[in-house]
Amino acid sequence: MVISGKTRVCGVIGDPIAHTLSPTIQNAAFNHLKLDFVFLAFRVKPADLENAIRGMRGLGIHGLNVTMPHKSAVIKYLDQLDSTVQFLGSANTILNRDGKLFGFNTDGIGALKALQENGVALYDKKVLLLGAGGAAKAIAFAFAEEIGELVILNRAAEKAAELAAALNRVFGTKIVGGALSQSAVQQNLQDADILVNATSVGMHPNVNQSLVPAQWLKPDLAVMDIVYNPVETKLAKDAKAAGAKVISGVEMLIHQGAASFEIWTGCPAPVEVMRQAALSQLSSAGAEK
Repeated sequence: MVISGKTRVCGVIGDPIAHTLSPTIQNAAFNHLKLDFVFLAFRVKPADLENAIRGMRGLGIHGLNVTMPHKSAVIKYLDQLDSTVQFLGSANTILNRDGKLFGFNTDGIGALKALQENGVALYDKKVLLLGAGGAAKAIAFAFAEEIGELVILNRAAEKAAELAAALNRVFGTKIVGGALSQSAVQQNLQDADILVNATSVGMHPNVNQSLVPAQWLKPDLAVMDIVYNPVETKLAKDAKAAGAKVISGVEMLIHQGAASFEIWTGCPAPVEVMRQAALSQLSSAGAEK
């Protein structure tokens, strides 16, 4: 990589940020396509967010990814929001076009692409979504137009119900929200086609945790866990043992990053290059398989 006066700068902001895989993934993609871009990580504390976005304009930073805790707070500093950001109230991608900042959210499309690229169709299927936080909300929004039925279960049942009601107002599809209980999970898994864990349960270091007992999983189910450290969660291992189709959280990570890459560069993302870079970094950092 040769840095020059013409090099375009992209980055990711969050707090904490040292754990991020984004520089590894995005720089691998830039290098592969020989694009004159560089990607950096910036730790930005909540009190400094406004100044950071001012700095983006002032320094001409071309693009940013936005991670916790800034996804919602950042939107008031942006000039234009796409329809996904308007619904979700959060952005994870910013494009600086001649000083005008455009906000996008690629989390949902990342999950959708992860399923599609692994041969899982959503049309007219029943999806059981665990969680109603930021990632779950983005996933639900991306899925809502295609699915036949979507059940959202969350520990705070009212949050799931609110999300379901908001989605039904937009899409008019069959979406319900309720409490994340063992009985509700078991009941809905009986006729579900796709299960998505959009909670942090199973994330390192709590690698032996899962919201779904292994005996409830079945061969005709597709299971995606958005947790990517460990690369293979307990839920993923149990689903694989049951004969279910398993989609790793790394896939969502890669595809949301690919969508951001395409917004910034206008080029098709080299998804396989990005995937191998992420897996290599996770391996070297000691992420469990």
